[in-house]
Amino acid sequence: MSVTWTSIQKQRLQELNASETQREMCFESHQARDRAFQEQEHLLVVEGKKRLMELRDIKRRPALSLLEQQLIEALTQQGFVQVVTPTIISKASLAKMSVSDDHPLFSQVFWLDNKRCLRPMLAPNLYTLWKDLLRLWEKPIRIFEIGTCYRKESKGSLHLNEFTMLNLTELGLPKDQRHQRLEELASLVMDTVGITDYQLESTSSVVYGDTLDVVKGIELGSSAMGPHILDDQWGIIDSWVGIGFGIERLLMVKEGSQNVQSMGRSLTYLNGVRLNI
Repeated sequence: MSVTWTSIQKQRLQELNASETQREMCFESHQARDRAFQEQEHLLVVEGKKRLMELRDIKRRPALSLLEQQLIEALTQQGFVQVVTPTIISKASLAKMSVSDDHPLFSQVFWLDNKRCLRPMLAPNLYTLWKDLLRLWEKPIRIFEIGTCYRKESKGSLHLNEFTMLNLTELGLPKDQRHQRLEELASLVMDTVGITDYQLESTSSVVYGDTLDVVKGIELGSSAMGPHILDDQWGIIDSWVGIGFGIERLLMVKEGSQNVQSMGRSLTYLNGVRLNI
């Protein structure tokens, strides 16, 4: 008979960011399993305390903030302009993205009242900026934002209600260069993060329809291109490309974590370390 971890032990190992190998261990008896659990928990606690000491004495900034800084530096060096837009957006703005009352994403939105919500995505604000920047800047217009988004996501190791998105966009490039440009932008981000062996996979989005996802085991980013049917709502007629990445997911894969909650904004975790150790 092969004995595996109890549900409580599995939960604790996940909280402590145990590796896949640690979480899939099997044993010949319950006694052997319980001894192994004590050993593995001890090792993970020691590693967590070490990481917290490094944060205090050396790094001084959490990995999420450091990754954001690295991405900002890489993108600005490539001619992209960082923008910072409001977290609260209007229902009308969201409706322009086709997210109306009967849309699958509508029930995931955090509504403040009947006209305003916490943004579930960065795209509506970037569309708004495009419309004005087309009058003021020469094309191509390259802008990006790194900001918090909010969705009533299902609980699990891959979802957060409050998460950080990177959206980078380029407006006004030749139509026949869009696919190549998307591959270049995906490579720029993934090289900056330090993730290799990723794939670009065709899929479908509830907002943009057919898209190209950046995948390494899990979806890390999703791209779109225009002209697109949504463009008419914003008066956009130029060709464009854009990719949105979940920063916490990028960090999770980069660091080999099994739990996206440990990578995000939290009072339970600090720099990926569970604090009840």
